[in-house]
Amino acid sequence: MNRALVVVDVQESFRARPLWADTLNPGIAGSVNRLVALARAAGDLVVWVLHTEPGSGNPFDPESGHVRLFEELGEPLPGEPLLRKTSHNAFTTTNLQQILTGHGVSELRVCGIRAEQCVETTARVASDLGYAVTFVSDATTTDPLGRFSAADLLERTEAVLRDRFARIATVAELEAEAAVGPEKVAASAG
Repeated sequence: MNRALVVVDVQESFRARPLWADTLNPGIAGSVNRLVALARAAGDLVVWVLHTEPGSGNPFDPESGHVRLFEELGEPLPGEPLLRKTSHNAFTTTNLQQILTGHGVSELRVCGIRAEQCVETTARVASDLGYAVTFVSDATTTDPLGRFSAADLLERTEAVLRDRFARIATVAELEAEAAVGPEKVAASAG
């Protein structure tokens, strides 16, 4: 099974907004970097997605200078697509599905900013398109919304995705699976 990691909206636009002070996981870049390293080591495709709102005058307007990956993430490697979307999910206004199909991808890992919005919506659409989806919870963050805390929103997102649209996992769980995987293969071959 070919796999891809889709990193959704881990961009400076969010840190340029006052709400960033209340985000659940301000250190998300560290978790995302671990997940990207894991994907690259496994030979998985890494796809970067940025949200844009052209002409809005807000931090998501490309003219603002904030529509760029967090500096701590570095630049995508050659062959890693960097897509710009204008919808909540990463499929509708990009060629993501075409890219995934071209690489023979059937399994996705998704992470990013706004757990209950862009990351969840991307996971749901991916599931509907037939991809096996893993939502990586600790490489995902959000901020409070109305009376709901950021932690409440992440918990709710995990609950509605779990076993219906996605498997829920942490970076550490995926790292452990990767470390155990080759040993299991070797043991069963012996």
